Amino acid sequence: MAKRLIPSLNRVLIEKIVPPSKTNSGILLPEKTTKVLIELLLVSFLDVMIAVNMQKTVLNLNSGKVVAVGPGARDRNGNLIPVSVKEGDVVLLPEYGGTEVKLGDKEYHLFRDDDILGTVHE
Repeated sequence: MAKRLIPSLNRVLIEKIVPPSKTNSGILLPEKTTKVLIELLLVSFLDVMIAVNMQKTVLNLNSGKVVAVGPGARDRNGNLIPVSVKEGDVVLLPEYGGTEVKLGDKEYHLFRDDDILGTVHE
């Protein structure tokens, strides 16, 4: 039986994007590449193409796809405050936080709408 989770209030169900563990040229990337890439991005402004490629890699490491969205929260007057993202959006996530949820063989994370840092557009 297929399970579907609908988040409550202002929560968002996100499937994290798993970064590639190997580059196109076949170089294996360690798990802790994120911090090294961020430091290289800050130090190296000379080669724009390398910086752009690294920035894409960094975004992939802390991003996820929105799978389901709750209806939103209510303010003090009872008015509905809708969630700022919609299903299918790619969002930038904080390094820590969220609640891990397993449905079948897939792993998801629940975040509050306020915890999401932004949406990623290409």
